[in-house]
Amino acid sequence: MRIISGKYKGRRINPPKNLPVRPTTDMSKESLFNILNNYFNFSELRVLDLFAGTGNISYEFASRGSGPITSVDGDYGCVTFIKKTAKEFDFDITAIKSDVFKFLEKSKATFDIIFADPPYGMEQKDFERIVSLVFENELLEEDGMMIIEHSKHTPISHMANFSFLKNYGGSVFSFFELENDTEEDVTDEEDEFDS
Repeated sequence: MRIISGKYKGRRINPPKNLPVRPTTDMSKESLFNILNNYFNFSELRVLDLFAGTGNISYEFASRGSGPITSVDGDYGCVTFIKKTAKEFDFDITAIKSDVFKFLEKSKATFDIIFADPPYGMEQKDFERIVSLVFENELLEEDGMMIIEHSKHTPISHMANFSFLKNYGGSVFSFFELENDTEEDVTDEEDEFDS
């Protein structure tokens, strides 16, 4: 796993092999940040990384100058690794061991970007619940964006505040925004590589 851009571009991060994770591939990650680059100046963005796993996405934001970043995962090993890596790189990341749904129910903070990468095998209703909790609890800033990474077999484009999606092989990034005044016709766009 490597950081693809920013201050620590090219730096490799080697998480323990026993963590229960499926990290976002470098190709998908690069494409995601190319999209976000059109919407945001990464400096000082407040980011929430749900189902953070190895911290892969959190480090990418931190390397670009974002922070504070909150990384939430239910696995003790993942949270321990994120804390260790954040200290090593002096990243503005707070790692929290928590059930993601409980965190979303209780959080009073707001964020510019919320990224969620749940297990692909999670039930459809739980993917939908992530979207519902974020918007019901007003966790996203007015000009913010939520991105959910999921399988192409788990459609969530019917949910309120859906904006657009991008396909990368078997993986999909669905983007949600508070205001969706402009329709972007990219829902069927398929990039030429598989993740």
